[in-house]
Amino acid sequence: MKTVAHIKQESQPSTFPNYFYITIIQSFLHLHRLRSPTLSSGQHSSLMSELDIQIPTAFDPFAEANAENSGAGSKEYVHIRIQQRNGRKSLTTVQGLKKEFSYNKILKDLKKEFCCNGTVVQDPELGKVIQLQGDQRKNVSTFLVQAGIVKKEHIKIHGF
Repeated sequence: MKTVAHIKQESQPSTFPNYFYITIIQSFLHLHRLRSPTLSSGQHSSLMSELDIQIPTAFDPFAEANAENSGAGSKEYVHIRIQQRNGRKSLTTVQGLKKEFSYNKILKDLKKEFCCNGTVVQDPELGKVIQLQGDQRKNVSTFLVQAGIVKKEHIKIHGF
């Protein structure tokens, strides 16, 4: 007598993704055979090599960030992020500016322009990071472009 657990084990393959891709490949080959029924075994193996089907692997969205050369200023992107503090309070961070710029002078102009407080923080992984009070992502982006510090295509704005 079979139990419900036995029926579920028989009806579902143990590795779903691999079984799924193998089934797709088999059905594709079956359709291709129907179109050209005179395939010899040599042509069948050459067909498989022509397909070059790659089964997708797990995608790591943080692989780029974990790369060895992903320090501050790598790939010349300036990252503008928002961090939620408590309640309605938030913090805007700017990282990736070139080291040749004076962070304190940029911070002074940003604070004066947007009427907010801010500081420059030295992070061991990211280098110097500018922190501003409030959600200033769009303001900082337009300021950096208008001041000629960064081109618009080199700015990445993160956050909700």
